[in-house]
Amino acid sequence: MKHLLISAMAGAVALGLGASAAVAQEVTLRCQHFLPPQGSVPAFFMAPWAEKIEADSGGRIKVELYPGMQLGGKPPALYDQIRDGVIDCGWALPAYTPGRFPETEVFELPFMSAMDAEVTSKAAWDFTQKYMQERLSDIHLVAVHVHGPGVIHKKGEPVTGLDDFQGLKLRGPSRQANKLLETLGATPIGMPVPAFPEALSKGVVDGGVIPWEVVPGLKVHELAEAHTEIPGDRTLYNTFFIWGMNKAKYDSLPDDLKAVIDANSGLATSGLAGAAMDKGDDIAKTMIAERGNTIVSFDDATLAQLKELGAAQTEAWIEEAGAMGLDAAAMVEDARALIAKYDAEK
Repeated sequence: MKHLLISAMAGAVALGLGASAAVAQEVTLRCQHFLPPQGSVPAFFMAPWAEKIEADSGGRIKVELYPGMQLGGKPPALYDQIRDGVIDCGWALPAYTPGRFPETEVFELPFMSAMDAEVTSKAAWDFTQKYMQERLSDIHLVAVHVHGPGVIHKKGEPVTGLDDFQGLKLRGPSRQANKLLETLGATPIGMPVPAFPEALSKGVVDGGVIPWEVVPGLKVHELAEAHTEIPGDRTLYNTFFIWGMNKAKYDSLPDDLKAVIDANSGLATSGLAGAAMDKGDDIAKTMIAERGNTIVSFDDATLAQLKELGAAQTEAWIEEAGAMGLDAAAMVEDARALIAKYDAEK
């Protein structure tokens, strides 16, 4: 009898432990991106986000970050990798698959985005909630964001006026950035940013446009030592980014762990991703200036000419996107209003 009682107690304890283990479900999220780990977004957004998820979940969610496409594939495939469950979460650029996410081009139009990436990233989140929920319904969206001001990086002498674009082969990140470069007389060459340094070193391009923050990680400042900034309160161009999670993976989580993801998603999280870009810009520009590279800025007359070209390109986009069935004029108006709203709040 005593033996049976002990056995029953042991079984109850085992069942209790099993129940506790089931409640304390452990989940691993494998998240991939294409930058080196010291890049601004990996260092100042992804790593802190991962640490926060792990802390808020009491260690029940483990986030593994894989830089430089270590899990395989090319940068343009990242959205599909997230959607298909090849990875659990990742960082995707709609611009790398032109035509697939046409709404995101609103934030890539000339002189649309604020100089402050945090401001525009918050606006971009609100914009996606209004215009892109169906388009992005095959993933679980965590955040969207943009980068800070784009800068023209070039070998040799810097670009100081519009005539200097003539005949240059310049790397561009998106369809809209490439259109503007072509209008200016350059030959745009689209490529994911990790390919830019090799293209520079081999003479495939004379330079290109990227924000300050990504320059050190790719060592672009060692290959192109002339840098041209665009002054004013709006950026020459921008790029739209998605930080997303596989839908089935999110749906498989217990409610309390979904709540952890939810608390680290959305408007504020999008702002944090943009702020990571802003922080990286400040660090990178200071370092590059101290190195002795040439940094110039367009004068007011050149900026005015650029804005005229940008306005014409925006009108052309409204017509093009409208023909696709999008309410393009309203999208442009709403994006501008949202940026102005968050700009004023900051």
